[in-house]
Order: sequence, then C-alpha cells, then structure tokens
Amino acid sequence: MFESYILEKSKQIKDRLIEIRRDVHQHPEIGLHEVRTAEIVAKVLEECGIEVKKQIGVTGVLGIMEGGKPGRTILLRADMDCLRIHENTDAVYKSVYPEFMHACGHDAHVAWLLGAAMILSGLRDELNGTVKFLFQPAEEKEGGAEMTIHSGVLENPAVDAVVGAHNWPGLDSGKIGVKPGALMAASDNFKITILGRGGHGAQPNKCIDPIAVACEVYMAFQTIISRSIDPLEPAVITIGKFNAGTSHNIIPDNAYMEGTIRTLSYATRKKIPDIMEGILKGITEANGANYEFTFIPYHPPVINDPEITSLATVAAARILGRKNVQIVEKPTMIGEDFSSFEEHVPGTYIFVGNRNAEKGIVNPLHSPEFDVDEEIIPKTAAVLSEIAVLFLNSQEED
Repeated sequence: MFESYILEKSKQIKDRLIEIRRDVHQHPEIGLHEVRTAEIVAKVLEECGIEVKKQIGVTGVLGIMEGGKPGRTILLRADMDCLRIHENTDAVYKSVYPEFMHACGHDAHVAWLLGAAMILSGLRDELNGTVKFLFQPAEEKEGGAEMTIHSGVLENPAVDAVVGAHNWPGLDSGKIGVKPGALMAASDNFKITILGRGGHGAQPNKCIDPIAVACEVYMAFQTIISRSIDPLEPAVITIGKFNAGTSHNIIPDNAYMEGTIRTLSYATRKKIPDIMEGILKGITEANGANYEFTFIPYHPPVINDPEITSLATVAAARILGRKNVQIVEKPTMIGEDFSSFEEHVPGTYIFVGNRNAEKGIVNPLHSPEFDVDEEIIPKTAAVLSEIAVLFLNSQEED
C-alpha cells in the first residue's frame, strides 16, 4: 500500500544516510562511550518530530513515534558501538582514531535505522500503533541489549514485536537473508584454573603438574561435542587462551584456560557446562589436583519467531523483489545480543547482503579491511519501514 512512497523516500534520503554513515565511521566509539554517535542520532530523530529518550542503557537512544491511530507497538533496533581494531583501508572516511574502527558495520546500522525513522515519520498519520527506534550501545562486549531492557525499552508502551538487521558479507549486496528458528548461537564463556603443586622441573615426581592435567582436560573436552551431544545439534567448545609457567625448568603451581561455548538450543546450552565440570572433577581427582571452573553466560541464541519472520520476508520481497530474498539455510555460530530482546518479545533478525566483489567489498566482519557497500543503507531503511507498516497495519487489512 505504501511501497511506492517508501521506495521514493529512501532514494531521496540516500545521500544523507551515506553522509551520516561516513561521519559515524570516521568517529567510532567503543561500547558505553557512544556519546557523539548518540548526539547525532538524537538530533536526526528530533528533526523527524520523534520523541527522544537519551541515556538508555547508559549511552543508548530511544525514539518513540505514535501513529495516527492506536494499535500494536514494534521496536526496530540498531547497534552503535565499534571495535578495538586499527583500520587498514584507504577510505576517505577512514577512522580518525587509530585504535578504533567500525569493523562490524554498526555505522551502517545506525544510518539505516535513522533512514527508517525519516521514512516512517512521513507516514505517521497512516500508522495504527507505535514505532520505537532503539539505538543500542555496547553490542560487541558489554551486553548492551540487557542494559536497554533494564532501562524499560520494552515497556510504556509494551512492545509486541522486535526487528533487527545486520550486514552480512556472506550474502551478495542487495539481497536479504531470512530464517525462522535458530539463526545465531548462544555465546557463553568460561574460565578454568587447574590447581597443582609446583616444583623443580627435574623432580616432577615431587609435584602435581598442572600443565599435564590441563592438557588432559583439553583433550577430554574434545569428546563432549563428538560423544555427548546429538550429532545433529550444532555446538562448539573453543579454548582460546592457555597459560602456565614462568620458566623452562619450573613446574608451575597453576595452569589457566579460557574459552567460549557456542550452542543453538537452550537445552544444549544448559547441558554442556555440567559435562565440562564432570570432566574437570574426574581428571583433577585422578591426578591429585584441584580446579576452579567459572561459567560466564553471555548471549542466548537468536531464535526467530516464524510469524514475524514471515512478515519480514513479505516486506523485503515487496521492496526488493522476491528474487532478492533468500532463506538462510544454515545458522551461524557467531553470537548477537539481539537474542536478549527475543527472550521477551517475538521478533526476527535479518541478514543484509554486503558482499560486492566489483567494489572490493569482500572482507569478513571484524577485519581491519572491512567496509560496507553503501547502496544497502537506503534499501535496508526501506525494508525496515515496510516491516513496521505491515506489522502495525496488518490487523486492519485482515
């Protein structure tokens, strides 16, 4: 019904959105320090006549726009924070801060959600319900989604659906990827200390070597996925940090390991830490050592609601054409704290194709050479706008 307006408006604001994206890219801000970015966001929302609430989850911004008639509420979310990476590109909008970079495309996410605000503000009187625009801080590390939830973003009015989008280098530019059910993994962490007894390297019989014990634990952990988890259930255990000792001829007292656990279901997520601790207990007892095990829950899995995903699929097809909407066949073991919203409200997270070989935009997320195909920014703004319109006005159409 409103597709022609949405498409035309997205073309009109394209240059402005690219300008915003480049400004944010040049001035990246790490999680919970997105002060300058938040100011840009608030200013644009106010220009659109949208109510603005600041300091949401410390540095987040929430825009609230009521439609012409009462109805449901949808929340559209974008993340704002950068990564601690030195940018290795020749872009004219290269980061001015050597230690920070928007290497995950959150600058584009900010721009396209502002674009949706610009588009939808022009349709305000035609909407049945409320649109909330959440610019979330600290997605990369600090758990900004939970902070914004604790700030009340899902209340007053209560949110009925939540939608987010992430640029995706594995998908061609101009395409949208959708998937009901599990899309992204739970991302949990752990720390382990093996408590042994140190001594001279030439007298291991007088020691309890924590390195030997830790190696045994490391190898035993490899059997969790292969022997304790359903082979049709994806899961990953990675130990990325293993430290012990200070000298070549001294057996240390302790050894330390840190790692991550990735799962796609709540049942497997709950099961794995118990299995890990059982292995730790058995191996350390057998060797006369002890252990400390800390499980650090982080993001739950992103599990998309089928109905909201179906609605997003229809919306994307109306804006970009059915051939440009693809079903994501396999989930990814990368995590995303958008999942925290989906624990409270039905929603969907969509992938926005960003791969463009002709422009040399082929690098993965979190790469120093990462860049965004800016053509996707106004297109995604249009898709998000159409999703909001369909969700709010679909009851009337029914």
